[in-house]
Amino acid sequence: MARYTGPKAKLCRKFGENLFGVAKYDKILEKRKFPAGQHGKNMRRKLSDYGVHLREKQKLRLTYCLLEKQFRNYYFKAEKMAGVTGENLMQMLERRMDNVVYRMGFAVTRMQARQFVTHGHFLVNGKKVDIPSLLVKPGDIVEIREKSRSNSMINECMERTAATSPYSWLTIDKENKRGQFLAIPAATEIPTNVDIRLIVEFYSK
Repeated sequence: MARYTGPKAKLCRKFGENLFGVAKYDKILEKRKFPAGQHGKNMRRKLSDYGVHLREKQKLRLTYCLLEKQFRNYYFKAEKMAGVTGENLMQMLERRMDNVVYRMGFAVTRMQARQFVTHGHFLVNGKKVDIPSLLVKPGDIVEIREKSRSNSMINECMERTAATSPYSWLTIDKENKRGQFLAIPAATEIPTNVDIRLIVEFYSK
């Protein structure tokens, strides 16, 4: 499974944002509101036009925990689809199995969700799934396998996350450890802190 294994705190400090949703990175950013490294405190360099576009692309890629090749492939697939490229890209990323598990509250972070999926803890429509990149379809039911329902780590995550879904395109039944992907969300519904227009311009150059 291809994944980033470097220091995540440095990435959060580089962008000045908590990209991974873990509380400890908020604390780190409160104490150190500057990029990591010897010259981080004094760095005042203005980004070029290319740098601004690249920064947005990297921010979205890291938020969904993808490597460069994976993200680029998603972009080119989105470009070939009917509709607006940026919206298509966001919708595909949101439909990834690991992201859906994360959004449903079965994991605290996307990286943790990816690990749970890879270890085969989930079913989609009654069938075991261990591919984090699987694109979930409207109407699909995602649930924890019977053998994994006593998994202490998954149960702890469920206790730490919301009891009901804050997203209109998902429903959650935590008592029965399942949820449903109701519909593909509109790009405007997906919570994001990136300018998708800059990402489209980055790949269009």
